[in-house]
Amino acid sequence: MLWRRNLFAPLAALALALTASAGAGTAAAATDTTVVAAAPAASAGDDFGAPGPYATAVEVGAITTLYYPRDIADSDRRHPVIVWGNGTGGVPLVYRDLMLHWASQGFVVAAANTPMSNLGISMRASIDMLTGRNADRGSIFFDRVDLEHIGASGHSQGGAAAIVVGSDPRIDTILPIQPGPLANINAVRVPALLLAGQRDSIVFPALVKAFYNAADHIPALYGEVRGADHFTVVGDTGPFAAPTTAWFRAHLMGDRTAGAQFFGPGCGICTDTATWSDVRRNGLALSVPAATP
Repeated sequence: MLWRRNLFAPLAALALALTASAGAGTAAAATDTTVVAAAPAASAGDDFGAPGPYATAVEVGAITTLYYPRDIADSDRRHPVIVWGNGTGGVPLVYRDLMLHWASQGFVVAAANTPMSNLGISMRASIDMLTGRNADRGSIFFDRVDLEHIGASGHSQGGAAAIVVGSDPRIDTILPIQPGPLANINAVRVPALLLAGQRDSIVFPALVKAFYNAADHIPALYGEVRGADHFTVVGDTGPFAAPTTAWFRAHLMGDRTAGAQFFGPGCGICTDTATWSDVRRNGLALSVPAATP
């Protein structure tokens, strides 16, 4: 596919550049290592683009890279899961800023290491792995992973993978970012937020709208980020951090303030023309009250 060929080279080059700058921390990908990230400042309850209250850590494994609250072993709660798929030729390191942002908000992010994620096999394997870690009394994740609340996301080919994985009964919501075309959203049975970039010349907004138009059997929203190209999410998570965090907080944490960004008559993203060039909600999404996403 043309979109795959166009995407592979720049993502691969970026991954190599980031890997070189990361040094030994990334070279250990084949052996499970833990790297502690800097502690973020606490954010206001409705500022979803600000860092969350959790210090974060990264564990690089052979199949999955985990981003999670650093003190999860001592947490007084279970933390919901987001499984992630990379764009063609990409690795989790490319999306590190977004992954750490979600982890700072209290999520366990399981990013599949594969650069070819479309089938969603590694993303499903990430859920299996966390299920085992959650049951292992010797693991820092023991009884601290909320396996009842799992979301799927990804970028480009990984966005298509999020749609593919959305048919898994363990998934509660999907958030594909500029998803490639190789997926069938008719198999998804959970709410979806489909994000496009206004200036994306690889995955055109029309392709994302096609998924949205086909998703008339589930609550679905379409959001087109103003001025964003296909790689905005890689270099500047700003336009993507807040809405993606709010969506997952609403669906995986029951955050009513976050839910009001998408549902009800006061829909926050519907009036934010500075961030969005186009926002659409289908009939089922319009029927969802803000307080119960």
